Amino acid sequence: MKPAILIAALALALGGTAHAQAPNDAEIAAIVVAANTVDINAGQLARKKGSTKAVRDFGQRMVTDHTGVNEQAAALVKKLGVTPQDNATSNSLTDGGRATMDKLNKLSGAHFDKAYVDNEVTYHQAVLDTIDKTLIPNAKNAELKALIVKVRPAIDAHLQHAKHMQSSMK
Repeated sequence: MKPAILIAALALALGGTAHAQAPNDAEIAAIVVAANTVDINAGQLARKKGSTKAVRDFGQRMVTDHTGVNEQAAALVKKLGVTPQDNATSNSLTDGGRATMDKLNKLSGAHFDKAYVDNEVTYHQAVLDTIDKTLIPNAKNAELKALIVKVRPAIDAHLQHAKHMQSSMK
């Protein structure tokens, strides 16, 4: 899969939020859930289709870590009585995730591994940018903001791991 496709989708989804009205906490919650769900789905596919143990293990890590974040987010929104509110960004993330899955499903072997890892690098960088530029600055609820701040280092660790894997594939 060409990372440019995902970059364009993320730029539209995430850039639109920065230039339009700032997201509220309910919209931020939906963005968090959508972003994690997209990576859970890709990770599940990597566990099945990865041709190397490193790719399958990384896919498992994405499933485990991002499922944990979604569980924390679900518990928090329940505690706060907030219902995640779909918005242009969360919908675009979901749509982009489906498009990525369609592309990845058509690949196998080393082609799948490279496309998956390239996607993970691009995706985690875009998520970090969104955390820093949109989610943290606009979260009004202190607990929601704290959760986003708390998971940021894990997202960065995922990015660094994916970059390391990517460099060994070239």
